[in-house]
Amino acid sequence: MSQMNRRSFMKRAALSAVGLSLASAFPCPGFSRELNINEKLNLAHVGLAGMQGDFHRSSCNTENRVAICDVDKASLEKYGAEIPDAKRYVDFREMYAEMGDQIDAVVVTTPDHTHAIAAIEAMKLGIAPYVEKPLAHDVYQIRTMQKYAKEKNLASQMGTQIHAGDNYRRAVELVRSGAIGKISRIDVWCGVVWGGKPRTNDDVKVPETLDWDLWLGPAHERPYQPCYFGGNWRSFWEFGNGGMGDMGCHFMDLPFWALDLQYPKTIEAFAPKPADEDFAARDLHVEYVFPGVKGTTDELAVSWSDGTAKPESLEKYGVTEGNGVLFIGEEGAIYSNYTSHRLILNDKNKTFEAPAPSIPASVGHHREWINAIKEGKTDTTCNFAYSGRVAETILLGPVAYRCGQKLEYDAKKMAVTNCDAAAKILKQEVRAGWEV
Repeated sequence: MSQMNRRSFMKRAALSAVGLSLASAFPCPGFSRELNINEKLNLAHVGLAGMQGDFHRSSCNTENRVAICDVDKASLEKYGAEIPDAKRYVDFREMYAEMGDQIDAVVVTTPDHTHAIAAIEAMKLGIAPYVEKPLAHDVYQIRTMQKYAKEKNLASQMGTQIHAGDNYRRAVELVRSGAIGKISRIDVWCGVVWGGKPRTNDDVKVPETLDWDLWLGPAHERPYQPCYFGGNWRSFWEFGNGGMGDMGCHFMDLPFWALDLQYPKTIEAFAPKPADEDFAARDLHVEYVFPGVKGTTDELAVSWSDGTAKPESLEKYGVTEGNGVLFIGEEGAIYSNYTSHRLILNDKNKTFEAPAPSIPASVGHHREWINAIKEGKTDTTCNFAYSGRVAETILLGPVAYRCGQKLEYDAKKMAVTNCDAAAKILKQEVRAGWEV
C-alpha cells in the first residue's frame, strides 16, 4: 500500500463497488494502474467534433490517448485517424466499464446536457475530469460534480481557457490594487446570440452514423432535427442555456477571480419572449446582487447582457467594445476583455501606477490540470470548487428568466425561497437511467 498513491487506491475502491454507477450495467473492470509522475497520462476524450474538440485534442496530444468516444460514428472515423491507437466507443458508459481501470483522465466536450453524467461516471471510478463550461445543465448537477471531485480528491478543471492568459492576471491585480476605490457594480456583456434555426414540420431521417438516443442521453425523447446541431443545441432549454450558458463563464470568471465572489442573494432577468417556449432566451439581461466582499460596497450589483442587450454604463465610461467586463468604483472604472484592459479614472488629471505583476504565469490551462493529476494535487485554477460557483451563478440567470420574477436565493440550501417553480429548474427531470 505504501507504493500506491491515494488516487489509485480510490479508483480501485470505486471499481470494487457494485451498483453505484451506470457502468455497473456493463462488465466490471479490474484494478487501476499505478501512475508514475514522469509517465504520460492515459487519457480519454468524450465528444470529438467541432472547434472545441479540435482544440482539446491538440492541447492533450502530449499524453497517451487510450480511448475516444462520440455518438456519431462519422466523427469517430474522422478523428480516430488522428489517434489510431485509441479504442473507439459510441457510449461512454461502455468505455468506462471496459477501460475504467486504464484511464487516468477524461476530457468532456459534449453538449451541456450530457456534461455532468459523463464526468460523474468517470469520477466515481477515480478518473480526473476536464469539462467544458458551463460544467453542467443545471445547478444540482454542478453541486453533484463538486461533491464527487472533493470526495475522490481529484484534479478537476472547467474549460475557461482564458483564465490561463496573462491579461486576466494583470486585470485581477489592478482590481485588487484599489485603483478605483470601493467597487459598487460590475457589468459583463457579450454579443453572442443563440436563437435557433427553425424546426421543420416534416419527419427528418436520422443520419445513419448518429446514435440519436445516445445523443439525447438525459434529455426527454423528441424527434431528430438538424437544427439541434452545429452548436445550435444551445438555443434550446432542453440542451443548453442560450448565449449566457455559452459565454457567461468566460467573462464572469474575471469578477469571481478578482473579488473572490461566492453566490448571489437575488437574481432578476429580462428578455424578449421567444417565439417558441422551447427556445432559450436571447438578448438576455440579468441583474444579480451579491453580498459585499473586500474592496466593494456592502452590496455588490453584477449584471450580464448578451446579444443586443447592453449595460447602460458603457456610454458613461466611453466603452465601445462588443464584449467585456467593467468594474465600476468610487474613483472610476476598469475595463477588460480577453486580450487587453484599461483604467478609466473619473479625474482625468489623476494618474495611477499599475501594481507589479504578482500572479504567476500559467503553464497552460490543460497542462496545469495534467500536471496536477501526475503530482496528486487538486489545486488547479479552475477546479470545480471554484468554477462551480461561477457556473452556478451563470445558470441562475436563465432560472430567473424562466420563473419570470426576481428570485431570492439561499446558496447553502441550493434553494429559491420565494418561487416554488424554481426547484424544477435547479434540478431538472431526466430520462430514467440517466440520473446523476
